[in-house]
Order: sequence, then structure tokens, then C-alpha cells
Amino acid sequence: MLRILVAMLFCLLGAALADAPGRGFLLVANKGDQSLGIVDVYAGKQVDTVAEGGKTGHEVVASPDGKTAYVPIYGDSGVGKPGTDGDRMVVIDIASRKVTGTVSFGHGVRPHLPVFGPKDGLLYVTTELDQTITIVDPKTLKIVGRIPTGQPESHMLAISHDGRRGYTANVGPGTVSVLDMEARKTLAVIPISGETQRISISPDDKWVFTSDQKAPRLAVIDTAISTVKTWIPLPGEGYGTASTPDGKFLLVDVPSKNQVAIVDLAAMKVVKSLDVPRAPQAVVVRPDGKEAYASCDSSHKIAVIAVENWTVKGTIDAGAGADGLAWAR
Repeated sequence: MLRILVAMLFCLLGAALADAPGRGFLLVANKGDQSLGIVDVYAGKQVDTVAEGGKTGHEVVASPDGKTAYVPIYGDSGVGKPGTDGDRMVVIDIASRKVTGTVSFGHGVRPHLPVFGPKDGLLYVTTELDQTITIVDPKTLKIVGRIPTGQPESHMLAISHDGRRGYTANVGPGTVSVLDMEARKTLAVIPISGETQRISISPDDKWVFTSDQKAPRLAVIDTAISTVKTWIPLPGEGYGTASTPDGKFLLVDVPSKNQVAIVDLAAMKVVKSLDVPRAPQAVVVRPDGKEAYASCDSSHKIAVIAVENWTVKGTIDAGAGADGLAWAR
């Protein structure tokens, strides 16, 4: 009996620790369910979902304090394809699991990726059909400015850690726009390939990474000269990317191979490929650098990757069309 009681106590303690504040949650945009999933990675399960109001959001960001999620409502189309044009972004209180506000863009713009400015606390959202980044004050939920990208289909955005530069992946043109975030203007447009997708920046701001959608390779942009410095061969066409906090490795989703490739950034080459469920899309690394998570669209799964030894520890059930990911601390 004593052993049973002790075992029950440890189970209860483990559950309490998993739900303890400050440990953080993984947020996932479940496109097929038109909902935001809230995932407790320590308990290994999606603990709740929040309906987005009958429309589809592809991406999500959490506020720096981890209390609020922002989900742009893109519409029911793919980038550059026919369909509805989203015109708003929903604001979700993570603790209460409720929609608490809306940002209206005034007309259909297909808003896609939201990113918080690391210095000014403003929210920058790609608004494809306007060929802009729209700037939102998260306190008032009002639009306070725009930055032209000079290109159609500016789908994804990365901002340097000093807040001075922005980089958009312009899908159809196959280019990257370099933005002056302070002057709010386009500085350069870098040719990449026939089509490109997703984008990320290294922790030291030296490199920007974007995936060629016409060939199995990753473009590495030298931010000092705004030019593709090198190409990294991949097992297949790449998609989402994320660096480890120490800047030593880059994880690259490879949907056609159902893999996540691990790139050694000192050697600029793939050193390992991990098998994951079908169609990995986005990838994030937990702030402590111990685990990474890859959303697997058609599998309704999130792959859990141990960074220490580059192994897939398991999977977590998510919603249909699991896509954009964000960490809410």
C-alpha cells in the first residue's frame, strides 16, 4: 500500500510540475481545425484548443511575456493561389483560452506571419496582397505603420536581434527583401531561385536562411553584404528552419522526405537527417535549447527532437494541418 501511495504522489507531483507556471507552452496553428492548439510539451499532449472564428490562421506568435497569442487569419487559399483573402488577426489570451481582441487590416491582405520587434515591442505582420509589412501596436491593437517590401507574396519575415533589419521570403518571385526597420523602407531585393519559402536568421545576425523550392538546397545569405554566400545541399526541398540558441546548428524541415535535416553551421553542411511524421512544416527550438519541435501537417503530429543527441524522442498529437509554431514562456 505504501508503495502505491508513493507512486501516486510522484505522479501527482509530475503533473503539478508539468502545469506549473513559467514552464511555457508550445502554440500550434492547426489549419485544418481552424484553431490554435496549446501544447504542454512536458506532459506530452495538446491540452486545449481555441477556435479562431471559422477562418484559417497559418502562423502564430506569442507576446514576450507569454500571456497572449496573435494569429493572422490568412484565408482558405495557399500562397499565390485562388481563395479567400483574410483581413484580420485574432488575439487570444492563453490563460483563459479565449479570443479577446481583433486587429482589422481594413481589406483583404492575406496576413500571414507575425513577429515581435525585439527592441520596440511592436508587432510586424506580413500582409501579402499589399506587398507590405504592417506594424501593429499590441497594446492598442491599432495599425501604426507599414513597410513596403517591393515584392509580391512576401510570406515570411525574420527580424535581426538588434531590431534594425528585416528579411522577407517572397515566395513566387523567389527573392528576399532586405528592410530597414527603423526607416521603414526596402534596402535591397536578393534573387534566390524560381521560388522560395520560409526564412530565419542566425542568433548572431550574420546569416539568413531560406529554402529553395525548386531544388534541394538552402540559401545562406551573408547579412553584411546582402548576398547569397553559399548553398547547402539538402536531402530534398527544404521548408521551415530554426537555429539552436548557441548558433551551432540549424534544423531544416524536408517535407518531401519526411525528415528534419541537421546542419552544422561551422561546416555549412548537413550532418544528420531525422525521420519524422509526414510533411514537416515549421520548426522551433525551445529557449533552453534542450528540445526542438517540428509540426507535421498531414500527420496531425508534432515531432519532439532531443538536441543533445539529435534523436526523435517521440510525437505529440496535434490538430489537423498542424503548421506554424511559437513558444509561449
